[in-house]
Amino acid sequence: MSEIKTIENRVVMNEYLEVSVKPDLVQLCSDCYHALGWTIINSCSGIDTVKLKLQRDRKIRNRVALCDLQRKCEDAFINIEKLERSKNTRAMALALGVGIVGTVFLAGATFAYLAAMIPLSIVLAIPGFIGWGLPYFLYKKNVKKSTDRVNPMIESNYDAIYEACEKASQLLV
Repeated sequence: MSEIKTIENRVVMNEYLEVSVKPDLVQLCSDCYHALGWTIINSCSGIDTVKLKLQRDRKIRNRVALCDLQRKCEDAFINIEKLERSKNTRAMALALGVGIVGTVFLAGATFAYLAAMIPLSIVLAIPGFIGWGLPYFLYKKNVKKSTDRVNPMIESNYDAIYEACEKASQLLV
């Protein structure tokens, strides 16, 4: 995707890029791409992402080095998004599993009650109600634990982005 413009007998070719990012990373992403020599020509908000349309001069100085730094930044952005999603994934799976097990126990208690086995119904209902009440607390505990585990990795990715942007700014000067 290139556009050719003639400015004072000089041919300028631009390259274009379209990037989709989460709304909370838009400012960092736009700063990062600006440091890599890109200018935002358009932005479009979607349901859970923002699309940034970018352009830069194809014949920019140190283009190869800037492309390598851009790849590092993009990889770091992808890692940040994956790590943010991983905070909730395991905790949600565990909470849902415990809730389903509680539901199975309550179903067994219901069938035992219908079969006139009241003592068995009570024995099955107790872990069933525990299985319905426990998931909230398990979820909160596991989200905190995974957040504490994942945050240093997210911070190291932010540091990688900042370092790449600093190097890119020095290459563009």
